[in-house]
Amino acid sequence: MSSRRAALAIGMAVMSLLPHPASATERPRYDAFHQGTFLSYLNAPEKGADMTRSPRLGLSFGGEVRPVLMDTGSTGIVVSASRIPGFEAMPSLPGRLTYSSSGRIMIGRWVTLPVTLVGRDEASVTTAPIPVLAVTRIECTDGARDCSPQTMPEHVAMMGVGFGREGDAQSQSTPDTNPLLNLAPDGRSPVRRGYVVTRDGVHVGLTGANTRGDFRVLKLDPHPDIPGEWQGVPVCITIDGQAPGACGRALVDTGVSVMYLTLPKDGVSGAVAADDDGRNRFLPGTRLGFSFPGQGSAPAAAYDIVVGEDSPLAPDKVTLNTRRPEPFVNTGLRFLNGFDVLYDADGGYFGFRRR
Repeated sequence: MSSRRAALAIGMAVMSLLPHPASATERPRYDAFHQGTFLSYLNAPEKGADMTRSPRLGLSFGGEVRPVLMDTGSTGIVVSASRIPGFEAMPSLPGRLTYSSSGRIMIGRWVTLPVTLVGRDEASVTTAPIPVLAVTRIECTDGARDCSPQTMPEHVAMMGVGFGREGDAQSQSTPDTNPLLNLAPDGRSPVRRGYVVTRDGVHVGLTGANTRGDFRVLKLDPHPDIPGEWQGVPVCITIDGQAPGACGRALVDTGVSVMYLTLPKDGVSGAVAADDDGRNRFLPGTRLGFSFPGQGSAPAAAYDIVVGEDSPLAPDKVTLNTRRPEPFVNTGLRFLNGFDVLYDADGGYFGFRRR
């Protein structure tokens, strides 16, 4: 483990940044807010161990508490209809959500009800009534990576807590469906809507206490069409340290252990080769660098990985797409082995705290 930690320290060297439209800002203060709850994951790693699996919390609709995957790569609770007591009699609207990483299309009905989330130590939070997608059918996109069509599936249990995902085939997944942003008021103190995601658990509601430490924040761009929503995190990506790199957006996604990377074809020339299926793969030893804009020339966060080498932040694999125009990286969940991340839904901030 010590050698891997040393590799992590080296990989987090500060990198130069290109200008980006999203401006950096001073860290906001949360001392006036006291409504916050820490929910430890049901499957949190042992102390000192790396995070290697998607985190799970307990989920209840007023009855039995059952596990649900906490996914920062989507928005909204999506569960098998059979998990919601009395679903058939509830008022509902048609609904669908597509998971681009797998190609699964979840189809069902939106029903509105309060939800309780429970951590491993039985700490819990309850939401105001929010829309929940009760899934009655699964279909698959063309070229889906991991999908089988089903009717009345029994295994669906995903809790999306991400933001800015509407443009990725999730047009119905607006902030009102996010359980971490719609807590029932406690009647005692104001709440700052947001959360801090760590590899051990999630702090729901931002407070002075749970945002201590050296959080370095950046200001997010507002969504042009959805009031109160924010666009993805800005990032610049380099290959083998070659400036100027490519700047686009990033997603820290707890729902996957792999990395999905989109770069222009001419930007990866010489660093890729076709595999047996004709897909472009990075050559072993290729160094991929990621830098998130911060104050002046210093990034809010920066790290790199070497394809084929093991390190705490290295994904299980890197999947490359050179067909889309805007650079993008889905870091996968192992990013949380190096950083805690903060999302401030009220102020439009995203922050990084080195572990």
